[in-house]
Amino acid sequence: MNISIVGRHTTLTEELKSHIQNTVDVFKKYNLDIISVNAIISQEEKHGKSVITFEYVLNIAHQDSVVVKQKDKDLHNAIDIATDRVCKILRRHSDKVKSHNNTKLTEVAISEEEDSIALELEKLESEIVPIRLNSYKPMEIGDALAELKEDGGAFKVFYDLDDNFRVLYKMKEDSKYGLY
Repeated sequence: MNISIVGRHTTLTEELKSHIQNTVDVFKKYNLDIISVNAIISQEEKHGKSVITFEYVLNIAHQDSVVVKQKDKDLHNAIDIATDRVCKILRRHSDKVKSHNNTKLTEVAISEEEDSIALELEKLESEIVPIRLNSYKPMEIGDALAELKEDGGAFKVFYDLDDNFRVLYKMKEDSKYGLY
């Protein structure tokens, strides 16, 4: 972070420079990429009264410049008030950046649901055993019925001669079969 302190129509003392330097060091706690800070002190006379203007110009990476001006009769009061205003702006910006990077509540709910589905699938893996079909050749319904009776199984899955996917199953009554 580059820091420059400029005095217009006023003299800069070492005590004043160190005070401004200490206030600028407060900006580091917001963990923003501050490129440069310009502190400008100017003194003007209006209507016979001396008015001091203190200005901060902050250049933040990937953001617009932050400009804060503060007028006061006392220079130290102007510096402190301007510093508080800049801190408020930087805190808001820092909170925006942090909240943007946080996980959203919908993402948490989705991940919890995916975890529960994965647990259910793991439970089913021990019960379900994948079996390859013996034949992918089309067959007649009568041949499929003969194989089902021979195997003594509950159902037979096959393709018929018209290339339709069919299921032949044994009904509750042992002598009857259903065709889907």
